[in-house]
Amino acid sequence: MNKLILVRHGQSIYNLENKFTGWKDVDLTDKGRNEALYAVELLRNIDISMAYTSNLIRAQDTLEIILDGLNLNIPIIKDERLNERDYGDLIGQNKKEAAIKFGEDQVQIWRRSYNVPPPGGESLEMTYNRCIPYFKKNILNDLKRNDIIISAHGNSIRAIVKYILNLSSDLILETEIGWCEPWIFTFDSNDIVSLDILYNKQLGSNSHLPIEFKCTTVEI
Repeated sequence: MNKLILVRHGQSIYNLENKFTGWKDVDLTDKGRNEALYAVELLRNIDISMAYTSNLIRAQDTLEIILDGLNLNIPIIKDERLNERDYGDLIGQNKKEAAIKFGEDQVQIWRRSYNVPPPGGESLEMTYNRCIPYFKKNILNDLKRNDIIISAHGNSIRAIVKYILNLSSDLILETEIGWCEPWIFTFDSNDIVSLDILYNKQLGSNSHLPIEFKCTTVEI
């Protein structure tokens, strides 16, 4: 059996400032670094032999903190196809100010619809179409021989979860990936036999899967 571990980066500066981040390359906050340290303890006894991350520093730093904390020196592959959803013209804008500028309903459509992109940016569907061909060709192939951790972003991880659990576009919009809360999928050949979402019990969880997990088969 092999494990696929999905970890959303810790809190970034733009997360703290309630700004649209997307492909803007911003650092983690101190809180975000501490969240990555919490993930170290959650992953302490779990085998990991290979890592993937995006081209954005907040995901890379989260991964570095986790691997250093676990004393792991393993292959790391970085690729922009694992980057966050591109929020286009909204990047750097405060979300409340954007709601005033464009209208609350319009901003909500851009944020929470599946196939409507913000101006100059990507929808979640477009993020899925960028991320999943790469995931299928590269990561699933490596998963046959490795236990893999992916340190990425809320929407690129949503795309992966949508694919491997075969979720509808409505269900993936209800799915939440908490900062540095590892989602661990255990594969037995092509079958996903378990899903464990780990989190610090004192802090509680911000993750949410709107369905009860059932064993499923993924084409590898």
